[in-house]
Amino acid sequence: MSKRQLSRREFLRLSAIVTAGAVSAACAPGGTPEPTPAPAEAPTPTPAPAEAAPPSKYNEAPMLAELVKQGKLPPVDERLPVNPCVCPLAEGQVIGKYGGTIRRGFKGVSDRWGPTKMQNEGLTWYNADLSVRANIVESWEMNEDATEWTWHLRKGMKWSDGTELTSDDSKWWYEHVLTNEVLTPSPPYNYSTGSPRVLVQMEFPDKYTIKMKFAHPNPLLIYKMTRQQPFVPSHYMKQFHIDTTDDPAALEAKVKEAGFETWDQYYVDRNWWYMNPDRPNIGPWVSKNPLSEELFVMERNPYFWQIDPEGNQLPYVDKVTHRLFQTPDVFNLWIINGEIDFQGRHVGIGDYTLFKENEEKGDYKVVLGIKASHVAMQPNHTTKNMRLREFFQNRDVRIALSVAVDREAMNELVYDGLLTPRQYSPLEESPQYYPKLSNAYIQYDPDMANQLLDKAGYTERDSEGFRLWKDGSGETLSFIIEGTAEPGTPGEDAVQLVIKYFADVGIKATYKPVERSLYEEHWAANEIEAAWWGGDRTVLPIVAPWIFLGTMIDRPWACAWGLWKNNPDNPNGEKPPEGHWIWKIWDIWSKVEVEPDEQKRNELFFQILDIWAEELPMIGFLGEMPAPVIVKNGFRNYLPGYPMDDTTEDEHLLNTQIYFWEEPEKHV
Repeated sequence: MSKRQLSRREFLRLSAIVTAGAVSAACAPGGTPEPTPAPAEAPTPTPAPAEAAPPSKYNEAPMLAELVKQGKLPPVDERLPVNPCVCPLAEGQVIGKYGGTIRRGFKGVSDRWGPTKMQNEGLTWYNADLSVRANIVESWEMNEDATEWTWHLRKGMKWSDGTELTSDDSKWWYEHVLTNEVLTPSPPYNYSTGSPRVLVQMEFPDKYTIKMKFAHPNPLLIYKMTRQQPFVPSHYMKQFHIDTTDDPAALEAKVKEAGFETWDQYYVDRNWWYMNPDRPNIGPWVSKNPLSEELFVMERNPYFWQIDPEGNQLPYVDKVTHRLFQTPDVFNLWIINGEIDFQGRHVGIGDYTLFKENEEKGDYKVVLGIKASHVAMQPNHTTKNMRLREFFQNRDVRIALSVAVDREAMNELVYDGLLTPRQYSPLEESPQYYPKLSNAYIQYDPDMANQLLDKAGYTERDSEGFRLWKDGSGETLSFIIEGTAEPGTPGEDAVQLVIKYFADVGIKATYKPVERSLYEEHWAANEIEAAWWGGDRTVLPIVAPWIFLGTMIDRPWACAWGLWKNNPDNPNGEKPPEGHWIWKIWDIWSKVEVEPDEQKRNELFFQILDIWAEELPMIGFLGEMPAPVIVKNGFRNYLPGYPMDDTTEDEHLLNTQIYFWEEPEKHV
């Protein structure tokens, strides 16, 4: 199979990315709404759309209809908002059927993103063409300079326990969470602007209106809100807050009983819907047990506020299960045995041949999208090993490590030639694509690598040919690359090949696989020398720029600097030295995020990519990876050829709540 079978032309039609819209109409019935235009002048309020359908025409799942019949649940028209969100169908998607279960796999609590990306609902979301539509909110307005945003909630929208969601939930969150220095010690990125960050000011004019006022223009907010809920179920969560609980002494006792040291730790734990089934939710499904158990079960939310274009309350599927696995071999065995129904997460391209050969046996199809991720290494410029810090901060060293690796050979040996040699950079189909960065120092040139390492002062070698530290200690230069790729996986094969190429130019490195939660502990404490974690968020990098800024710490090329940038009070953070180029990156980004004009914004962003092309903060090897998704025969509405990126919730871009079984009775 060749890489071009991925149908780039199909993907190109998805690349008409639009800038932040001035106003979006509420989800409109049928089809895909028009892309939101770039703001040119002060927007005018959007009138509320007509009601999607008379209450008598709303339909519901049989399992809910039975509960209504038994008097255990209100009728569907009382559970839905006055104006439900009509989930649009992309071209190729159809009206579905109710019932059935989706079976998936996961690796434990630290792998929570599998379930959460199915479940997340933001104020806004993407259409199939990656324009933005209203979602939780019915509509919105912004002022001319994008410093003030007004959001209109859906009247009658309810939490999963039947309690109405209103601006009171947002007000409580704002007053007791967002502005509480214990729960929120520093202004969150999505709710602040400027440098240093200035927290949003929020107002609540009525029961269904939320106003956000920023100190600086915030034209990208419409994208940021695709995965944000600026509220909590206050009627439930107030019992866990020390300032609002009816009985502080009883709360302190519960904190100790649950094994926590402080009330805020307990509050955070109780606020995770996937760890606390009692917490009301607004997603398509609700948790029935904690994610810490071997089989995590999600069941349809009877108060979910979306319908399809024919008035059927969503989701179509009754239940979703995530089954715990410890090793990739076990998960792959489940796939070929037909025990996984729909999943892209943990489905590796290195196992593509295995999956294709067993399609008939497992009664599934391997459907391909395009991954935003890259095969890459992050040298930690701020490692606590000071000799290694000096090594990694040397530009010649980073370039040497890049040209020391034969990307073409790696691609063929590990990935069957399916990937593309490139640095970590926006995808070719992205509006921020920048070939200067993609192609920077990707040639295989071990002679150049040796010359650069010699130039950097690492000329002496030990008896095995490895280079020595240049401090005269006589000790061999070495470092550990840490990651979550397990032995026997393509990711581990690739890093071991990189280590071999490094050895060929006298650099000694070893790979240390760790469980994800331990990896998170290490980068949070800046206890990491180099990381094997790749890089994604390259479909719309201007919306999720954190890897390029060094502030996404699980890609720890600027670990301590990023920790400091995110929170100057972080004890593991460190202010970058004066004059370092990361300051220029941050300065340029401060201009990008307030620029309302899309073209000017992209031009500014390219200046950041220029610095990356010059400095190579981290070292990319391969990208533009085909993204295999396991789709059981008879499972409908998932479409091939779409991008899979964290920003767009991976395989859930096209709304998992409208996926369905042709014969649901066979998949209960």
